[in-house]
Amino acid sequence: MSTHQDLDSSNTEPLQLEQLQLRLEELQEQLLQSQKMGSLGELSSSIAHEFNNILTTIINYAKLGLRQKDADARTKAFDKILSASQRAAKITTGMLSYARSSSDRRESHNLASLLNDVLILVEKDFKVHRIGLDVNISADPYASVNAGQIQQVLLNLIVNARQAMEPGRTLTITVSENKDDKMAEICIKDQGTGIPADVLPHIFEKFFTTKKADKNGQGGTGLGLSMCKDVMESHNGRIRVESAVGHGTKFTLRFPCSSQPAFGLKSSENANHNPQPEPSSATETSFV
Repeated sequence: MSTHQDLDSSNTEPLQLEQLQLRLEELQEQLLQSQKMGSLGELSSSIAHEFNNILTTIINYAKLGLRQKDADARTKAFDKILSASQRAAKITTGMLSYARSSSDRRESHNLASLLNDVLILVEKDFKVHRIGLDVNISADPYASVNAGQIQQVLLNLIVNARQAMEPGRTLTITVSENKDDKMAEICIKDQGTGIPADVLPHIFEKFFTTKKADKNGQGGTGLGLSMCKDVMESHNGRIRVESAVGHGTKFTLRFPCSSQPAFGLKSSENANHNPQPEPSSATETSFV
């Protein structure tokens, strides 16, 4: 009787482990989506304010155009309305691109375009907090990535950088490509307070944080940077951090480059013809 029970137990254990693994993957996916929406929530006030400004512009120039009898004046009013509408469309496109349901699908994407979609979302937030933004795109690299996940990493790092800086400081973002090792880089460098040397080795650990949640309950979970590390690792990429107290912090994201998708060819097929080297470590920490 005891032997029979032992056999039944050994047969069910692999099934239970498989079920637990599936459940863990589901919870991790939900956590990733929750983190994504939380990041967007931090910008919601600034985005709503920007839409209000756009609507005010459209309404005022529409009234002006209706009153004007001069054709040139009407054309100018319509141009302003068109420009404001295009601005609203850009913001909406950026939000939809970022918030779309995440799957594990990878395609060859232009990294500069993914970055620009994120910058549209943070532009008003930076103006509100009087933070400058210096963007230098010296290359046009493509990488086989999950667009939503990479945009989540970018938004997380950019929002963290803005929160670390006092008004009047500048965030510098660069996009480049190393032709020798066929790696693309996105660098995000702030002029914030910097990270202490005893804290720096732990920043990618899950639930490790030195930040407190704000009045809306956002931030301070210790999940943002660990998510960034996991995403970069899953893309065979690297995330490197350099920091000095009082001088700021720089995060560098490195991606294996892929070919630009050909017209009429699925990007995923393109990516299959570009095997990606697997780095020895997903993270690097530098002390300055």
